Amino acid sequence: MTPQSPKSSKGRTTGVRTARPRTAGGALGGFIGAVVMSVVAGILITAAVTPVVALSGMAANSAISIFNELPDHLNPGQLAQPSTIYAKKGDKKVEVATFYSQDRKMVEWNDISQYVKDAAVAVEDPRFYTHGGVDLRGVGRAALGQVSGMDTGGASTITMQYVRNVLVEESRWILDEKESEAAFKDATREDVDRKLKEMRYAISVEKEYSKDEILLGYLNIALFGRQVYGIEAAANYYYNTTAKDLTLSQAASLIAIVNWPSELQIDIEENIEKNQLRRDDILGRMLDQKRITQAEYDKAVSTEIKPDITPHETGCAVAESKRGLGHFCNYVQLYIMQDPSFGNTPEERYFNFLRGGYDITTTVDLDIQKAGLEAVKSVVPPRMDGLNVGAASVSVKVGRDGAGEVLAMVQNRPFNEDPEFLKKNKDYTSINYNTDYEYGGSGGFQVGSTFKPVTLAEWLRQGKSVRDIVNVNSRTVEESSIRASCLPGGVYGYGSFTFTNDNEGTRGNQSVLTAIARSVNGGLVSMQQGMDLCDTFETAEKLGIHRASDLPASESDPDVPFVPTLNGDFRDLSMVPSNVYGGIDEIAPITMAAAYGAFASDGTVCTPVPIKSITGPDGEDVPFTKSKCSSALSPDVAAGVAYALQYTVENGLATHARSAAGIPHLAKTGTTDDVVDNWTVGASTEVATATWVGNVKGKVSTQGFGNLMYADQTIWPAMMNVADQKYGGEAFPEPASSALQQTMANVPDVRGRSYEEAERLLVSAGFTVSNGGTQDSSVAEGQVAGTNPEGGSSVAAGSGITVYISNASMTALPDVAGQTLRDAAATMRSAGFTSFTFACSGEGTPRSIHEVVSTNPSGGSDAKRSNRVTLTVDCS
Repeated sequence: MTPQSPKSSKGRTTGVRTARPRTAGGALGGFIGAVVMSVVAGILITAAVTPVVALSGMAANSAISIFNELPDHLNPGQLAQPSTIYAKKGDKKVEVATFYSQDRKMVEWNDISQYVKDAAVAVEDPRFYTHGGVDLRGVGRAALGQVSGMDTGGASTITMQYVRNVLVEESRWILDEKESEAAFKDATREDVDRKLKEMRYAISVEKEYSKDEILLGYLNIALFGRQVYGIEAAANYYYNTTAKDLTLSQAASLIAIVNWPSELQIDIEENIEKNQLRRDDILGRMLDQKRITQAEYDKAVSTEIKPDITPHETGCAVAESKRGLGHFCNYVQLYIMQDPSFGNTPEERYFNFLRGGYDITTTVDLDIQKAGLEAVKSVVPPRMDGLNVGAASVSVKVGRDGAGEVLAMVQNRPFNEDPEFLKKNKDYTSINYNTDYEYGGSGGFQVGSTFKPVTLAEWLRQGKSVRDIVNVNSRTVEESSIRASCLPGGVYGYGSFTFTNDNEGTRGNQSVLTAIARSVNGGLVSMQQGMDLCDTFETAEKLGIHRASDLPASESDPDVPFVPTLNGDFRDLSMVPSNVYGGIDEIAPITMAAAYGAFASDGTVCTPVPIKSITGPDGEDVPFTKSKCSSALSPDVAAGVAYALQYTVENGLATHARSAAGIPHLAKTGTTDDVVDNWTVGASTEVATATWVGNVKGKVSTQGFGNLMYADQTIWPAMMNVADQKYGGEAFPEPASSALQQTMANVPDVRGRSYEEAERLLVSAGFTVSNGGTQDSSVAEGQVAGTNPEGGSSVAAGSGITVYISNASMTALPDVAGQTLRDAAATMRSAGFTSFTFACSGEGTPRSIHEVVSTNPSGGSDAKRSNRVTLTVDCS
């Protein structure tokens, strides 16, 4: 939109513009107009309306009719003002960034120098305090100007100019560009109808507001060139001072700009001379009207105009350069763009954000932010040859007070969104690695083993224990062993998949606690074999875990194969078994931090929010979308997960996450295939932090790039140790006894069954099975000879059971107890046992009629036929 048309000087030659003589036809029209104006003015005065109309080419009765039909009420409404983002440091607010379409700072009457008020009245409307909104003498002078062919000005009072500015401002509050342009043209068109409307509104404004209020409104709304609106912003920009502290010379110089901003604004060197001419004219009028003394006039006109241009820096690039808060600032801005509280569309919300005059107090903690930035800079550079390196870390408030508030957000590449700047400065980026796509452009990163606690949460929800025993070995698994009730057939599939452990030093059958602490993939697969895959992903969904982008993986990163999700919604996680132990989906760090916050509290997950409060220009609270909390896990399940993850910090792979202040921490590390991504995610009972270091895009390993693959182990503690000092933290809740008690189960007796049948029965009972090879046994060859532990014994659920296969090399020894020695020997011979010894249970000599009391080996046991059997008889 173009600035308002310039107004001519009133009575003095300024050297800025000269009036152009009118043609003869124009002069005749002007004469007729002057007559009509006089008639209209007389009627209006008689009607006690107020001195009003400057009219051309229209009968007086028509003018009165039109005038009476015009709307008579103007609501000045809200002026566009900058919106400012703040951080809190203690009790103080620290400015982070300002956004505006119009640089304006509203001020009160007493915050404006009297020189400014007097200068405005002197040059724009000397009779401002005596007329009722329309100056009849000014109208008359304008009419004479029309008759003489010279534009002498004078028709528009300050009130009328204020009305026009309000109408122009209203046009700029229209979102639709075409409608806005049409409204602007309507507010600035040069015709009788527009002038009549201005007058009518001016009369209404004068009835509603005092003179000082109108002048204050005028000084706050006026354009001073570029995007500078209002006297306070003008004083700040042109003279690096305030409206209250402007000198006489400065005040007149600024009021001069209002007349013709593009020609008189003093940030352009060639305009200064013209501005000085206009300034001196204003000073002369102030002297004539006795608003200043001769001495003040002499001093002011002799003062050289020396602007001190002080641009009002705006945008998140300023937040980056001053406090390293560029990405967080942009996140706040985009959060508002997604918030329906500010409008129905992102465009409408941004429009309101730029003009709304909001004071936005954010949730960021400058101390944690500083610690995070310093840590990132110390271990991860903005760029590395051969690797598209990235690092991101975000802290979120946990617990009852402020849950969901984003306390810090850092990354290795600083923020800028100017395309030209980014072309020349490759260290910078506009992409926020910490957030979802719509909040900064990142598609997220594969989370690896940091997904394991989700599987653990479902395990505990099923009533199982962290001390249950599972097979942790690398192996090939039949897909049909993975139940999935929401998929066709009720199982994941009918093929097989092979997986390996990064930590092959932990093997065999181990507790779930060990599997989590040592991050052994096999343990998690065994756990999932005892659950329903659909339930595990439903638990993940309740924890708020989702993909960072709504694009398919194949589009968000061409190097990642596309895996369909259950519902075809690309926010959903991929329903594949490998996700339960080594998350393959690209997830934002802020999402993982929020999920781990649920483990550290009572199972409540809260959506992240970067805003603590918003106030409008009137000081009233402005509604916005706050954090939404929901129960993702029962308190007992959350406590069980916390127990295992605290154990991981104390005894597992996350020892770097121990608190320097002794605050209890829970944490889990994660590494994706080929060490492309490295994570630490964890929490205290007060703050959760997720740290990622790896490839922004691509599959290059972080190994071989110094200590980059361990950089998360520096960044995460740096932020959490500051959080511990400021927010403290309590002991995690004690888990339910069922989560810690080892579940016992009876081993099925599978002796005499085929190996396949025995394996099926043992696995369905929750045990893992291994083949112990052949064993001497009386069972038919190829059938199960026995197990270790034995069938019928009570052992820890999930234990490993070794199954032995019979080679049929033994025979069951007959039980001959109670038979005579003669009969017992005959029975033994018939069973194939021919080697005997005899013994008495008392004194005497064994005789054939004595009764057998026992045998060795015992009756019913397996023995080779070549074995010597001892028959013990009662010789008494």
